[in-house]
Amino acid sequence: MQIVHDILASAPGVSEWSFVALCLLSFLTSAVSAAFGLGGGAALVAVMASVMPLTSIIPVHAVVQVGSNFFRAVMMWRNILFTWMPPFVAGTVIGAAIGGQIIFALPKYVLQAIIGVFVLYAVWGPKMKAMEPTKLRFATVGALASFATMFAGATGPLIAPFIKASTTDRKMTVATHAAFMSWQHGVKILAFGFLGFAFAPYAPLMILMTLFGAVGTWSGKFILDWMAENVFRWGFNLVLTVLAIRLLIEAGLEIAA
Repeated sequence: MQIVHDILASAPGVSEWSFVALCLLSFLTSAVSAAFGLGGGAALVAVMASVMPLTSIIPVHAVVQVGSNFFRAVMMWRNILFTWMPPFVAGTVIGAAIGGQIIFALPKYVLQAIIGVFVLYAVWGPKMKAMEPTKLRFATVGALASFATMFAGATGPLIAPFIKASTTDRKMTVATHAAFMSWQHGVKILAFGFLGFAFAPYAPLMILMTLFGAVGTWSGKFILDWMAENVFRWGFNLVLTVLAIRLLIEAGLEIAA
């Protein structure tokens, strides 16, 4: 029992009950992401923000999300669309490098508002020719999303409309989104490492959250398998909309504070 207590008390600034809650939440949010393609990461970072020290939220979240997204991508690797991955990864490296230099300079609410407005327009606005996938556009969205994720954590909704526009069915959408997010969070981990963040004290928490997330991803895949295509598209758009509205609300509260 002492070993269990030591593990639960190992993460600096995280209570034992919060440790357990974060592991369970990692399972639930990974299941949501596996079923709908996104949403879990944003929900997870929102809760982490209320129970963890401010400086540790984004780096720890990045590690957990790499585990969740990579496991999902491996399970569904046959469905991944690799066409736009090289330019996206190149843009991701550039965006993380720039974001790492000014991470404390740009107000978080500005990025939240931009992402929220963009996602709402991408889902419900008139379809633009600019949404058609090209190497330049994926490099650009990779750079912008990677820059934004250094501040906001979960930028899956920013990437999702481009993935949706370039894929033809729900499994390809979920698998490709998982692969892209794996790259983005992986590059972010390297960036925070260069910035000097100490990951080691949070290792037990990150390992257990990743394991719980893997089980959640496996569970969520069964939901995706039997879900009808039109139901998936409806749910996908609904999740995007809810996340966008949440970002706008948070931005407004930050401005009003």
